Amino acid sequence: MDQADVRYQAFLRILREELVPAMGCTEPIALAYAAAKAREVLGAIPAKVVVEVSSNIIKNVKSVIVPNTGGLKGIEPAIAFGIIAGRAENELEVISQVDEALRRRALEYLASADIRVRLADTPHNFDIIVTVYNAQEYVKLRITDYHTNITLLEKNGEIILDSAPKNQAADGADERHLLTIEEIIEFADSVAINDVRAILARQIRYNSAIAWEGIKHSYGANVGTVLLKTYPNDVSTRAKALAAAASDARMSGCELPVIINSGSGNQGIAASIPVIVYAQELAVDEEKLYRALVVSNLATIHQKSRIGSLSAFCGAVCAGCGSGAGIAYLHGYGYPEIAQTLINAIAMVSGIICDGAKPSCAAKIAASVEAGILGFRMAQEGQRFQPGDGIVADGVEKTIANMGQVGRIGMRETDKEIINIMLNQC
Repeated sequence: MDQADVRYQAFLRILREELVPAMGCTEPIALAYAAAKAREVLGAIPAKVVVEVSSNIIKNVKSVIVPNTGGLKGIEPAIAFGIIAGRAENELEVISQVDEALRRRALEYLASADIRVRLADTPHNFDIIVTVYNAQEYVKLRITDYHTNITLLEKNGEIILDSAPKNQAADGADERHLLTIEEIIEFADSVAINDVRAILARQIRYNSAIAWEGIKHSYGANVGTVLLKTYPNDVSTRAKALAAAASDARMSGCELPVIINSGSGNQGIAASIPVIVYAQELAVDEEKLYRALVVSNLATIHQKSRIGSLSAFCGAVCAGCGSGAGIAYLHGYGYPEIAQTLINAIAMVSGIICDGAKPSCAAKIAASVEAGILGFRMAQEGQRFQPGDGIVADGVEKTIANMGQVGRIGMRETDKEIINIMLNQC
């Protein structure tokens, strides 16, 4: 297999690993998954549960509704519903099959069980340790770095699994370093559509469904409907509104699944919905839409992989910029214009903070998608921000690297302050 074949297969693996379904905000769902798996190994309903989590898990669970719980928020409901109603084999759709009887049982368990939550002493931004007890038996399970990455499983003193915590999608971690904007566009131009059809058709179907659900019904702050009512009825408004509406719905407990990107439903939405809306406006064929979604999804992953998981840097920025790249591709532009679109967009919105998952994520998505669209329109007109202006560098890869340095290193203290503020409000 030559180098081109290695890269082709790596890019396909990245798409398959990243574009997977999840129901609800992924951090509480990861807690439910951990609880369901621990209960499965224990073989009984635990009388006591100890949950240790990194501060960023608290940040991303505090303000979102856990789906199928009847509107509950927080760590304890996610754990209780995972234990009583969770199906671990469904991973990030672990509590997608909850009937009324299971809901009542989970609520009764939540009211009576001894569930204790502690702040974990850990160097990892993403760390969940769940220990479940029943009589003299216990099971301890740890998930580190990404949502389904079980790194420790212990039962009654016997180690069933013990692997060192590793970075997201460890088998493909090095493969993500193969991503460059130029290589992404070459892959999008040449990929056999049948190799990506199932992945992307599901993304279009799932994410479009929750976007329209968010428009039709009242969720969160209804950012999408505000945009449609108060801004011009053009394609850019519809792109922002539908992406925002999908986020508002999932942050507010909508029980429809989304296809995630970089571990985030909001990023999966922002990377896909604007491209889908523009494809409809331009009346492009299915193949062109799929190739544009390859660009937007991989550009998002490329940016986010430089930052890491659960930073103080809002991941919607990466996805909004990625959607701008996909929109440029839909219009028939190639590497120079797509690279400039990304540089322009990054220059505008690279300072948006992540202060947890919540309804205002919808507005941050709208702002990030707007930056992606404006970045493209500037590139289309031959306008650009210059190297040396802030974090803008000479070329798209250096600019992405600078953004990654800000998000991964520069915003560490910002993250601590955000978490301190949120914990003091609890």
